[in-house]
Amino acid sequence: MAFPPDFTWGSATSSYQIEGAHDADGKSPSVWDTFSAQPGKTYNNDSGRIACDHYHRYRDDVALMKELGLGAYRFSISWPRILPDGRGTINQKGLDFYSHLVDSLLEAGITPWATLFHWDMPHILQQEGGWLNRATADAFAEYTQAVVGVLGDRVNDWMTFNEPQCFLGLGLETGVHAPGLKLLTNDLFTGLHNHLVAHGKSAQILRSSGGSRFRIGYVPTSQAIIPASESASDVDIARGAFFSYWADHGPLWTVASFTDPVFFGRYPEDGLAAFGSHLPKDWEKDMALISTPIDFCGINLYSGIHLTVDANGVPCRAPVPAGIAQTANKWNVEPETLRWAPRFLSERYNKPIVITENGLSLTDWVHMDGKVHDPARIDFTHRYLLELEKAIGDGANIAGYFYWSLMDNFEWAESYKERFGLIHVDFATQKRTIKDSGFWYRDVIASNGKSLH
Repeated sequence: MAFPPDFTWGSATSSYQIEGAHDADGKSPSVWDTFSAQPGKTYNNDSGRIACDHYHRYRDDVALMKELGLGAYRFSISWPRILPDGRGTINQKGLDFYSHLVDSLLEAGITPWATLFHWDMPHILQQEGGWLNRATADAFAEYTQAVVGVLGDRVNDWMTFNEPQCFLGLGLETGVHAPGLKLLTNDLFTGLHNHLVAHGKSAQILRSSGGSRFRIGYVPTSQAIIPASESASDVDIARGAFFSYWADHGPLWTVASFTDPVFFGRYPEDGLAAFGSHLPKDWEKDMALISTPIDFCGINLYSGIHLTVDANGVPCRAPVPAGIAQTANKWNVEPETLRWAPRFLSERYNKPIVITENGLSLTDWVHMDGKVHDPARIDFTHRYLLELEKAIGDGANIAGYFYWSLMDNFEWAESYKERFGLIHVDFATQKRTIKDSGFWYRDVIASNGKSLH
């Protein structure tokens, strides 16, 4: 099965990871500015204060995107650039930056895909409780209105939230990401619910602004659940495990905790059994708002879990083979991730599925010939895309693929030691070098995937 003729091929970034210019033109601190300023919170005590300096170099970066032949570019918008106080006064210079970026993309023939929240909440809102404060959902709605009022005439593809599991689970549960908190269970599920309310309010504003012209999505993440075989029974077991809770797969990291409310207007039954008592009072009244109809399900996918069952027939992880292939940051290489997770999501929600992130970290450097040779990235992406093609052959409605990331950037708590990009960045000089994988991906895009065979 070939990729559909209208398939979207792109690459992705996020604001805090590439923009730099941390206090330029009226921007206020985000939670990541304040978190990374604390010693010991990030590798080498680095931050995104400068990052890739994309804020000042976006025109050159768009030219590189054009050289790569990207059909689409997924970027995120910095909330504290737009509303430095989290709400209230709009910072026009912040909006101007994204307006100029969108114009540059369109001039280059690249479709802009905008994400409203990729983790960089205004610090001032975190001081008011962040996602534990229901008023943050109203502030997010105000932010959405400010952005769509300026960009909505040119941007048709929108995503509300990126990876809520991470900014909740890593930011509020384990504390390894901003804002660095370790909260009680009640607070975690209050935060989960309030961000879903914010999603619903944002989706309503987007729909009222753009009608059917806008394509609106929501972007969780997950590890795939890979069945033990292709038998119908094994596939059914894996499908059930993907959307339910079991020993290694708690409610805050199970995709259905997020996607069932958005697409079905209800929390999953086993979710309510596990955490229903921790939800805010009268949460049921919000479900119609949370399930405001949207157009696609984005999903960020990197690795997967092979499933088996124990002696009692209960799903559990299969043993991991010794010496399994791993990326530089020790994520297992599991190409079937892109076959099973998108297929299960497509079957359950009957919406187009967009792979909004997929990629890997490698120890890349500029070689003596001035080039960046990264054959492992080519091999990884080749294997994963062949599995995505199988998902399409299985009948899954897969609408697009965005490689993560366009360029090496600030990889959150891991700082600059993890290089995910198709473009190498020398952070001392800001010199960009397209890697071999970037040119390889250009051929994949130009052939709509035919070059994979």
